[in-house]
Amino acid sequence: MLFNSIDFAIFLPIVFILYWFVTNHNLRLQNFLIVVSSFLFYGWWDWRFLSLLVFSASIDYFVGIAIAKNEAETKRKQLLWISIAVNLGLLGFFKYFNFFAENFAQAFSFFGHPINTGSLKIVLPVGISFYTFQALSYSIDVYRRKLEPTRDVVAYFAFISFFPQLVAGPIERATNLLPQFYIKRTFDYHKAVDGMRQILWGLFKKIVIADTCAEYANLIFNNSTNYSGSTLALGALFFTFQIYGDFSGYSDIAIGTSRLFGFDLMRNFAFPYFSRDIAEFWRRWHISLSTWFRDYLYIPLGGSQGGIWTKIRNTIIIFIVSGFWHGANWTFIAWGALNAIYFIPLLLKDANRVHLDAVAQGKNIPSLSELMRMLLTFSLTVFAWIFFRAESIDHAFQFIQDMAVGLLHLSAYVDTLKLIYFKIGLTVPLLLVTFILMEWFGRAHAYAIAALPARLRRPVRYAAYYALIFSLFWFSGKGQEFIYFQF
Repeated sequence: MLFNSIDFAIFLPIVFILYWFVTNHNLRLQNFLIVVSSFLFYGWWDWRFLSLLVFSASIDYFVGIAIAKNEAETKRKQLLWISIAVNLGLLGFFKYFNFFAENFAQAFSFFGHPINTGSLKIVLPVGISFYTFQALSYSIDVYRRKLEPTRDVVAYFAFISFFPQLVAGPIERATNLLPQFYIKRTFDYHKAVDGMRQILWGLFKKIVIADTCAEYANLIFNNSTNYSGSTLALGALFFTFQIYGDFSGYSDIAIGTSRLFGFDLMRNFAFPYFSRDIAEFWRRWHISLSTWFRDYLYIPLGGSQGGIWTKIRNTIIIFIVSGFWHGANWTFIAWGALNAIYFIPLLLKDANRVHLDAVAQGKNIPSLSELMRMLLTFSLTVFAWIFFRAESIDHAFQFIQDMAVGLLHLSAYVDTLKLIYFKIGLTVPLLLVTFILMEWFGRAHAYAIAALPARLRRPVRYAAYYALIFSLFWFSGKGQEFIYFQF
């Protein structure tokens, strides 16, 4: 079920009414309603994969209880490895089997021993990378004694399958979300209104910004050999805004929806395109995944302890694994490796934790130095997104080569201006400029329009809300899935 669909627009009010007006006197019944609603939400795509979710979650539930019963460290580790093996085994089979089989066959063919490994028609379950990591956080935290295993199976399945963030995050930690299912929730009007406001902003980012940019990003990337260098650069720029509006929009809708039901999810985006270096970008982009890898992979590998080569090794591993987490394609691995290359100079200079506050804090305009740093970081990010969006490594390199050569020719810019004027129009550039300004002036808050009640009088504020709602209907109709559903 898509957040930007009529189905969800009907589903959400029904669940909300049942939750607050029918089951509100019984916490366990509320949690059970969340489980049923979440199964319906997930099963809307394919009911068959519910069994996979239930099986994976059940293993972790029983493993958690067994770990707590055992004091012997060897036994505890064995149980933890059962959880890791099951979760990563399922993820590996559904997501990476054909990738490894194809590359295994290509390797043998390269050395003159062609083999045919075949491939399976495997359908990737929606959200498997997200709920797998969420379930693993539970097992690992129980093993580390950071969390007591739950025996409340209803609360546990509500935590694993919580529909707002089930299929594309944020990837919640058991230590944060699970305890919220133990506590009686009471309706908070102000919290719910804030949740609705964040949902509205998330829908705007998805429907108006991401889907509009997707139309032209797809046009240019899918026909890249037909366009000039400056047009290819424009395509990369469109994809940059598409993926941000798409993914951060999903996170806003998920967090806002959770607030309607009395839950607080972790923040997943913090205006990453205003970052002053790549380290800051990764503290602000997909925060739930970045911190997951930090806590469950980077630190166990030694983190920043030890010599500089250990730090570099661990950083490279984190970025490569992060890239591979996104999909079974060398383009994602190249994207991760490129970000590691960006990151290493900061690590060598011990400057990877310099920019911890919001840029130009307390000011409306950044300094020249801050502006140049932001532009450099943004340019590096746009370049890296080319690998993320390309169909293959060959496509990525051909795209970059054509772009670099074409940017040197003045006629290329004329062709791009013609494309903007005759096909794209001026509405899209003006829309993006408006969006950037709204994000900039709202960057000190959890999301861009969070401060509207404090800044604008009621008539002006409601006019702004209605303008956003009108834009949703004006730009709707494309109905594209969220990009991260494929991961």
